[in-house]
Amino acid sequence: MHYDVVVLTDHKLLALDAADWYSQQVHTEDNLVLAALERQGLKVGRKDWADPAYDWTQCRAAVFRSTWDYFHRFAEFSPWLARVSQSTRLFNEAGLIHWNIDKHYLGALAEGDINIVPTLFIERGDPRSLAHIVAESGWEDVILKPTVSGAARHTYRFHALDSERHECTFGELVEQEAMMLQPFQRSILEQGELSLMVIDGQYTHAIRKTAKAGDFRVQDDHGGTVHRFEPSADEILFAEAAVAAVPFDVLYARVDLIRDNDGALAIMELEMIEPELFFRFCPEAADKLAAGIARRLAA
Repeated sequence: MHYDVVVLTDHKLLALDAADWYSQQVHTEDNLVLAALERQGLKVGRKDWADPAYDWTQCRAAVFRSTWDYFHRFAEFSPWLARVSQSTRLFNEAGLIHWNIDKHYLGALAEGDINIVPTLFIERGDPRSLAHIVAESGWEDVILKPTVSGAARHTYRFHALDSERHECTFGELVEQEAMMLQPFQRSILEQGELSLMVIDGQYTHAIRKTAKAGDFRVQDDHGGTVHRFEPSADEILFAEAAVAAVPFDVLYARVDLIRDNDGALAIMELEMIEPELFFRFCPEAADKLAAGIARRLAA
């Protein structure tokens, strides 16, 4: 079947499970996008990105929304992305997706004068011990994680004096992939993490994510909670400037930021692949997304 735009999802989330709150929430979010696209006069559908039966040449464009299995199926996703991007307009575009997957992009943002959480990149095969690297950093309370990661995969928080306890895990990981070390940001425990949605270059809405008691991970996978948030003018300007510094056309971005240990606004992550955009808190933002897609398709 021919479509102007297909909203992409995960096969496990394709069908609505009315008894599951998570499935209901995903469908609420995706349906807001579908309805907004239809209001632009576009013929739309919703499909599993990995659907082997669908001919993607029959689709003018596809927008990543709830494709949250891609990370665990990257051996399939990467060639799919290369193939489909040859015939179908992707939002966000394939080049940006590849750039955003690897958190080395934070270094590129820093080079563009965007304040990020201080980060040491430890390249694959680095022969140094974790204790040595941590000692050289001078940081006492640290976070260690891979540069390509999602949902807090292999994310460890520990005190510098406890580095040796993580040597084996670190050694196994750094043989296979690049890692990153950051000082733990105290404001995460005190204030949580802010997520500002920037659609087509402009701020639309924001939420605050907080960790459950005794944890530092704000993801709902780990018991974190989400609250509506009204950001200050400087937080909005900072988020928009961070997105403007990205060397690609960015239709949508979720800017995850905090106040760093010096009290300055700092980027934790820019999520531009398949971020939850919390349209249920601001349905009109879905219309801004749809208008941005329609304008690009008409250009």
